[in-house]
Amino acid sequence: MTTFTELLNYLAYLLPAVIAGFIGVYFFKTYVEHQKEMQYLTLRKENRSEVLPLRLQAFERLVLFLERISPGQLLSRVKPIGDNKYDYENLLIASIEQEFEHNLVQQVYVSQKCWDAIKASKNSTISMIRRTNMSDKITTAQKLREEILTDLLEKQSPSDTGIAFIKTEIKQLF
Repeated sequence: MTTFTELLNYLAYLLPAVIAGFIGVYFFKTYVEHQKEMQYLTLRKENRSEVLPLRLQAFERLVLFLERISPGQLLSRVKPIGDNKYDYENLLIASIEQEFEHNLVQQVYVSQKCWDAIKASKNSTISMIRRTNMSDKITTAQKLREEILTDLLEKQSPSDTGIAFIKTEIKQLF
């Protein structure tokens, strides 16, 4: 029985040491995880402070893009060269496409939904120009301009919808 008693004594001394060891390992593991999380948050905060200005600049450029392709702005900036309505339609669409290509890289800084809204605004503007030009009462480039501007008085520009989406996206940043 003495060996059994000695074994119990050893276990009585060993058990608290094992428990203390497990507690120590648990706290050390928790501490290391907490430190990793703090480093991650610090790194993320630093990245955010560097990326946020780039994202805001991208939003600014995209709003400028949508303003430039807004039919009212576009028609005042791009004058018809001749009297042919199809040439003027192509000139307007080429101007929109050129503006779009110039801002393609901005999609890196915005969400996919936002980029899709911008493309939809661009495509709606092009569609509006084409649809207006198909009318039988449009015979000249000047008539095309007048009809598009008249349509804008009655309904909202596709660019306004895209700009509203961008504003919503910016509010989510803050």
